[in-house]
Amino acid sequence: MFSEAFVCLLLLVALNAGSPLGRDDERFHEELVVRPLSGDHVNTYFQFTTRWHYGEKDNLYHTQLTPRVIAELLQQFAVKELHIGLTQGLWRYETWGYPTVEATSGAEMWAWFSGTNLTDTEVDRQWRELANVFSGVLCASLNFVDNTNSIAPRHLIRPQFMPANRQKFVRYATLPREIVCTENLTPWKKLLPCGSASGFASLLNSGHVHNTKYHSLGLKVRVLCEDHEEDNCIVELTQTANLVYDLRLFELSNNDFSLRRLFGMGLNGFCELAESSKIYVQRNEQGERFQLVPAPMHEVTSTRGGHTVVYSVYDMHEQFKDAGERLFNVAWLSPKSENRRRNAVKPALPPVIVHRYLLGHGQERGRIATEVTNSHYDPLPIMVQEVIPWYVHAYLHTLAIRRKPQRLNEYGRQRLPFKLLHYTPGKQRELPSHLEIGFVLPGQTSALITIDVDYLLLKWLEYPPDANHGHYIGAAIVSSQLPMGRNYSALPPEGHLFEHSFNATRPSYVLSLHTEALIVSLPTPDFSMPYNVICLACTVVALAFGPIHSVATKMIIVGRQTSAPKNFLKKIFNKIFRRSKAGGDEADAVAKEANSTVEETLASPAAATASGFGASRAARSAVGPSGDQPLLEDLDEDDDEEEQD
Repeated sequence: MFSEAFVCLLLLVALNAGSPLGRDDERFHEELVVRPLSGDHVNTYFQFTTRWHYGEKDNLYHTQLTPRVIAELLQQFAVKELHIGLTQGLWRYETWGYPTVEATSGAEMWAWFSGTNLTDTEVDRQWRELANVFSGVLCASLNFVDNTNSIAPRHLIRPQFMPANRQKFVRYATLPREIVCTENLTPWKKLLPCGSASGFASLLNSGHVHNTKYHSLGLKVRVLCEDHEEDNCIVELTQTANLVYDLRLFELSNNDFSLRRLFGMGLNGFCELAESSKIYVQRNEQGERFQLVPAPMHEVTSTRGGHTVVYSVYDMHEQFKDAGERLFNVAWLSPKSENRRRNAVKPALPPVIVHRYLLGHGQERGRIATEVTNSHYDPLPIMVQEVIPWYVHAYLHTLAIRRKPQRLNEYGRQRLPFKLLHYTPGKQRELPSHLEIGFVLPGQTSALITIDVDYLLLKWLEYPPDANHGHYIGAAIVSSQLPMGRNYSALPPEGHLFEHSFNATRPSYVLSLHTEALIVSLPTPDFSMPYNVICLACTVVALAFGPIHSVATKMIIVGRQTSAPKNFLKKIFNKIFRRSKAGGDEADAVAKEANSTVEETLASPAAATASGFGASRAARSAVGPSGDQPLLEDLDEDDDEEEQD
């Protein structure tokens, strides 16, 4: 009985398709919500909504504000609802409360398919093709979505376009390694009617967006049909950008900030195609310590689930109704530093918070632990969805839920019974393990969900380039139903604008939270050893190749060594004339004559004295100008001295 009641609590109310839009009408709205958070943080939430009330399916190809690629994909793949999130960072529930749109780190994608003759095999094929198409549309790595990381949720994820009891197909996948950068922001802004030229999208400068502590880009598409008539439907496209800035990084006194300081520029106007363009600034709680300049046009007080929130509203249509180009800027001024800490409001702890971590040691076995804390006084229904990748083998018989009061530090032996359990075992290299559990968590109590796992040894081609970094396990989803609206700012399922959340009191509020993603260290071989072997082998081959190639390609010729002259003068003349061979044939002839004269002089000592002057003169004329000429002149001086003697 609990499972039926629990599922009924999680079912979203069917949307009323009686829209004020006429057939073939398209309307676009842009909104910006600014919320000061605790810990000197500021949350800015952008929402761009395009609604198109079309008549027949053939008209899907003739759009004005809705991107044509979105309309074509809805018809080609029979998609009723699609959610895509690209997130960098981790949302801190304890200090920041709950976000307007929930997202997990990395890439997240799920879609609902509807068709008359669809089967599981056809849905799997369309799911892969849909992911490949949006991989190109958003320049993301969604092409890695396949059966190895996709599941078919049974209870947790509910649609927003129809009663959930109808038989439809849903697929869900996450890529926790995905990095969000400028390559994703630029194509995301191109889907807007005005792009990034004007309106609130002009504030999304990549240099100021990716320097935030948390930033998330979202894309949601759903088809709303009146009384389930396929010829009278509304295509709703919602693009969101959720950012969290740390004011301490701006190095300003008293943590004053403004739109120009956060985004690097002021607002240059509104999108000319937008029917409404409004800025909402939260004034109570953490916003009480700031003074707005300029003063807001009017304020709105919203009471939702017993919780009251005050928003200041700036209407850009009213602000820029006069002609003239100018920039609009809003500044938040805080009091003096001595009173700032006194006026700061301590944030209230949200009713439900979650954490996830690994237990154990080594690279063979471990344990995945998910901790859920209920700080409310009443018991709350809790449902947890786990997606364990195929390279981590989970043991279902070790699944347990232990409880402890919040005042204690350690968990005892007290167990909580399962009220709902769905388990789909994984298959190596084909399917991940899928686990959904439901239980009732008493008030002021924490629950610890644990399951033992083994880490598999992968094939060497299955390791990523940075194998020592580790392998990711995607975040778990924890869902509950809150009896009050404290720290709750999500839009109601039947609404599409942020102002639809004002005074939207309901019996209960569906809450979805994401835990941290985990990194496991699988057994990894030493990839540096093959690298060292390759380097050593290449070095040996390179050193051996040179001598072998030289011996194999050159011809060795053995020549006789000529005897060098023993006489000192012959050595000198031989060296001189060898250097001057480039002088030509005439110089060679003169050198030969001089050499013969020297030989005759040495042969007849008697004639040496008579012909010494002529020999030395002939030698000087034979040598000519050269670097060794001073040596010959010294020889001539010696001969003259001998004649004088």
